[in-house]
Amino acid sequence: MARADLSNSRVSRARSRDESRLDSPKGLSRRFGFQWQSKDRFGRFTEAIARGMGTPAFLFALLLFVILWMSYTAFAPHDWPKVDSVANGFTVLTLALSIQASAGTPLILLAQNRQDDRDRVQIEQDRQRAERNLNDTEYLAREIVALRLAMRDMATKDFIRAELKAMLEELEKPDKEESPVD
Repeated sequence: MARADLSNSRVSRARSRDESRLDSPKGLSRRFGFQWQSKDRFGRFTEAIARGMGTPAFLFALLLFVILWMSYTAFAPHDWPKVDSVANGFTVLTLALSIQASAGTPLILLAQNRQDDRDRVQIEQDRQRAERNLNDTEYLAREIVALRLAMRDMATKDFIRAELKAMLEELEKPDKEESPVD
């Protein structure tokens, strides 16, 4: 009884969790009860495969595999089991390499598409950043021009000194004129 209650509560919690989701239509059921843990997992997998297939280590391992396959097929004793034949032109090896290439090509294309999407987003962000920098630069240039214009109207040290000297001379003149009158 307790086990049935526990399983019913789990089912009801799962239903309420699914019904409360806002990113999927209400009443949408999963096919066969299967749900991806991460929607991006396959994309990361394809990028890992594409990244691995482009390395020198993979190419060296593939070359080594082909050399070993051809050597075993050509030089192994006749009583040993062989999968391929030199007379047939290494048909099984050709088939294996064709399967590898045909399986790897779509994965590489998927990885390239994901990289193109990331590049597009990065280019858009760079364009927006450049636009903001241009706007900031134009604003600063306008502010510098405004400061230069405001500085033309400001009194300089030389102007203030000249004015103070003139005022001092004016103040001293009446003192000189008053002293002879005494």
